[in-house]
Amino acid sequence: MSTTLITGIAELVTCDDEREGELGIVHDAAVVVDGEQIRWVGAAAQAPDADELRDLGGRAVLPGFVDSHTHLVFAGDRSAEFTARMTGEPYDGGGIAVSMAATRGASDEELRSLIGARLEQMRAQGTTSWEIKSGYGLNVEHEARSLRIAKEFTDETTFLGAHVVPPEAREDRAAYVDLVAGEMLEACAPHAKWIDVFCEPNSTYAFTGEESRRVLEAGAAKGLGLRVHGNQLGPGPGVQLAVELGAASVDHCTFLSDADVEALAGSDTVATVLPGVEFSTRMPYPRARDLIDAGATVALASDCNPGTCYSNSIPFVIALAVREMHLTPAEAVWAATRGAAKSLQRSDIGVVRVGSRADLAVLDAPSYLHLAYRPGVPIASAL
Repeated sequence: MSTTLITGIAELVTCDDEREGELGIVHDAAVVVDGEQIRWVGAAAQAPDADELRDLGGRAVLPGFVDSHTHLVFAGDRSAEFTARMTGEPYDGGGIAVSMAATRGASDEELRSLIGARLEQMRAQGTTSWEIKSGYGLNVEHEARSLRIAKEFTDETTFLGAHVVPPEAREDRAAYVDLVAGEMLEACAPHAKWIDVFCEPNSTYAFTGEESRRVLEAGAAKGLGLRVHGNQLGPGPGVQLAVELGAASVDHCTFLSDADVEALAGSDTVATVLPGVEFSTRMPYPRARDLIDAGATVALASDCNPGTCYSNSIPFVIALAVREMHLTPAEAVWAATRGAAKSLQRSDIGVVRVGSRADLAVLDAPSYLHLAYRPGVPIASAL
């Protein structure tokens, strides 16, 4: 396979902790790529020969963004729900049933086309790796179908049958939890790497701490890794449950107690914050600054979904993290690359070093600082 020397890099953000500084930046840099793998990283003046040459003309290069929390398998339109929220209607999770009905009614080809278009948008904004959840099928047939289709686009697939209790099951919640932890899990596990649950006692549609524990423990017994939607709508048990069970990530973290922050700081569970949701729901932003100061590992992701954040732009998320959650630009970039990769327990993405995947993002700018400095301007793309 031929090698390519990528040069003309004014600033290379590596996120390699073996290099100096928070982001391991190399100035006047070059990278040698061999197929899907990085073979050499360093100063352009010391670069080895390669079969092909690509000169970026003084642009900045980063690890491709890692979007570790998405809900891309859906059909339908919930723009009216967003408009209602902007005039004061609170979000409680009930609108998920609208997406469920539309997703169940879509064909396989329609869902593939919708996912493909969303991923094309993401790559155009610098995202090169992504997780995809189910959660809009909410019965055995359609949850398994959603995951089977999602797996065509990524290995990072997450079974989220415990997104909400669907309308037809609300008279017998216990039976639905049994279904998710039993027959539905059996059908979905072959297509999933992870299991997730919307642990949210503040919503009548989502799941209590004990219901969430039942689902997560059943998934772990099937060999699935654990993820949790926790503490989104109010204080709750999600964070503590995620830490207790050793979940890879607990996502949202909008309402955290000091004990929650302390628990995350003392664990290997990544706190994944999703500020696009707070932007779209007018909820308070998570305590990401406190989490970082306490020593917790923080990731940033889009939570692209039809109800609470129909945006798949990681540059937008980075700008929100800096403006609204008081992260430094360097912290936000690290959280959207290396931090998000850690939430997926991956060491081959979110970093630029020898042996990692050749997933790179290039900016039409000389420095990563422009991501937060120029919000809404399409300067990032996958290389």
